[in-house]
Amino acid sequence: MAPGIYFRCYAVAFAMLSEAILKKIEQARRTGAAPAAGQPSRAVPEYRNIGELLFKQARQYDTKPYLIFYDLAGARSEFSYKDFFTLVGKCANVLHRHGVRRGDRVATISHNHSDTVIQYFAAWLMGACIVPVSLSEDDHRIRFILENSRAKLAFLRKDYEERISPIVKSLASDLRVISCSKRFEDELRNASAMFSSEEAVTIEDEALIVYTSGTTGNPKGVVLTQHNLLADARGITDWHAMTNRQRMMCVLPIHHVNGTIVTLVTPMYFGGTVVLNQKFQSEHFFERIAKERVNVVSVVPTLLAFLIEYYKDRKMASGDSPLATRHSAFATLRHLICGAGPLTVELGAQFEEMFGIPIVHGYGLSETTCYSCFLPIDLTPEEHRHWMRDFGYPSIGVPIPQNDMMIADENGNELAAGEKGEIAVRGENVMKYYYENEEANEKTFRYGWFRSGDEGFYERDERGRTFFFITGRLKELIIRGGVNISPLEIDEVLARCPNVKAAIAVGFENDFYGEEVGAYVQPVEGAVLTEAEVLAYCRERLPFSKTPKAVVFGNDIPVTSTGKYQRNKCKPLFLEWKPVQFRKP
Repeated sequence: MAPGIYFRCYAVAFAMLSEAILKKIEQARRTGAAPAAGQPSRAVPEYRNIGELLFKQARQYDTKPYLIFYDLAGARSEFSYKDFFTLVGKCANVLHRHGVRRGDRVATISHNHSDTVIQYFAAWLMGACIVPVSLSEDDHRIRFILENSRAKLAFLRKDYEERISPIVKSLASDLRVISCSKRFEDELRNASAMFSSEEAVTIEDEALIVYTSGTTGNPKGVVLTQHNLLADARGITDWHAMTNRQRMMCVLPIHHVNGTIVTLVTPMYFGGTVVLNQKFQSEHFFERIAKERVNVVSVVPTLLAFLIEYYKDRKMASGDSPLATRHSAFATLRHLICGAGPLTVELGAQFEEMFGIPIVHGYGLSETTCYSCFLPIDLTPEEHRHWMRDFGYPSIGVPIPQNDMMIADENGNELAAGEKGEIAVRGENVMKYYYENEEANEKTFRYGWFRSGDEGFYERDERGRTFFFITGRLKELIIRGGVNISPLEIDEVLARCPNVKAAIAVGFENDFYGEEVGAYVQPVEGAVLTEAEVLAYCRERLPFSKTPKAVVFGNDIPVTSTGKYQRNKCKPLFLEWKPVQFRKP
């Protein structure tokens, strides 16, 4: 979609639009709501809504590129701030023409695409709420998301019409669907760039409903406000010292908060440029970073493993680092942000040593908008190595100023350094609530903090900074004979086992101990690996209680669309060992 064809009289339209938006901004300043209960604000938000941010950045940066998009075939499209702003205004008018108003929900059923980014910002400009739909969900869950969210309209890419149309027809609600085809492009082209809402959009208007991807039951709708998005974008910007001269790259799906907040909203916040890829491709990752002079990329651990696998058998021109030898323009790359999945010490060390690229490990959830903490970027190489490797788990870092974190017992009491408990968060990036799920809300906010469901601990450095660690999901803890065992601790050992490409610990049902420890292992391609070899390796490094008792081999470890292991999906594979009593050799 070439942006130039949509705008002929920019100067006149922009001036008229400026006046209209400034009036709305002033109205929003007078009527803006206070932060919701449980979300203490640490500062007056710099912007009163996302529309104000969009307007100010378009006015300031004009022809500077905001969005560069690469499709799977490698075709490149570029959108300047002014052209992007124009398209967003046009799209908002299209939505308005189809009956969407402030507070309505708009679903997007799409892959990463520049169209989808425009649709997101158009909805936020008018105070509507985006409901991203992941195509990795099964049909039942997609139907639930569309019905539960009460979406009024859905943008549907033509690629998925055959699958989605029957789901839409089966809905009890009346959902209007706009196909992202030539007809939509024509409608967008003919729309006015000047959008003016009947109602003032406030910082507390709902902006996103992101549905969590669990392994059982219906997903929960995480409701995030414009305040949440702007607060986390500011936190990410400040922590990583991003400036308007820098560029980020998005290779993660933008139906998830990581792709949306870190690499769409955050670059808009600091006035930078985002390079959006339709999909992660190992063969183009470094090449595109070099070509587009990218400074920071957000990834998940799975992608680190893919890059290691892709490059480990490739001969480099000289030296030890693919970074230095293959791409001289890599001088622009500062670091990778990594989170949203289980990073092991082994994987982090292997990647950093192979590529020479620092990993800034972090942590957050959809419920905390995205990131809540990161490793500091000013650590010396020795300090970085210490926090990434010396505790059995890589540290997830120090809390950003927008939120507080603690390790709590089941009653909400803060635990001492080194003690394991539940990671809890409070702050202005914590979600508004789970949509229409009072039971989950009551349980999650039982003592006034957001209870993450993740187990962890913390340690302090000489400066008094609190470094947090995650040891696993509380629901994924293996409870063997009444003793809690962290699967991540066993993952670390399995990852170092010779001829193992990837592996996870799985707690399976057992008649004698309630649960026992199993290992789901993906061998290195072409390698011969036996169960006895895996078990013997683990027995040398783990106490018997934590050692896997059975091994299942497979070609792929089940993960969510953001790279999180789905251990529970592997449990049925260990059914034959349910009645077996495992004894210490």
